[in-house]
Amino acid sequence: MSDLKGRRIAFLVTNGYEPSELYSPWDTVVEEGAEAVLVSPESGEISGGDHSQKVDLDVAEANVEDFDALVLPGGTKNADQIRMNTDAVNFTRAFFDAEKTVASICHAAWILTEADVLKDRNMTSYPSLQTDLRNAGANWADEELMVDGNLNTSRTPKDLPAFNEAIVNKLTEQN
Repeated sequence: MSDLKGRRIAFLVTNGYEPSELYSPWDTVVEEGAEAVLVSPESGEISGGDHSQKVDLDVAEANVEDFDALVLPGGTKNADQIRMNTDAVNFTRAFFDAEKTVASICHAAWILTEADVLKDRNMTSYPSLQTDLRNAGANWADEELMVDGNLNTSRTPKDLPAFNEAIVNKLTEQN
């Protein structure tokens, strides 16, 4: 195992998130010593299925310079809503501009189309997004995990072990 002590990881989500895609990478980075911060356009608490989570920081107040990486959990409702929030899109784009790690799973890749950061990127996602992602300039493949520079992508909750490992590995490389 690696040591991510001193690292801050932003998790950008809103209501309708897929619980496993939030909590599995969250628990992984925390176990490795990182601080996980829930960033959202909502205040108070957000819910995903039977779960709820306290929001730590409003995305409008979030600054990419305060974080080492961004994790984008899926969930169809979450992903559809978050991509329509200008602050969330700008926050996501800022991670690419700063060349920091971004990890997207399942439907979360929709926000990457809005952020206009997919030209010539190799990636994966939930299969129903492949046409949207290709139209945004991505080279889409049906793979468990795709790593392209600072971008890590996976398809579904069954890919979480590889997804989580890739996040830790990428942050360990940055030490």
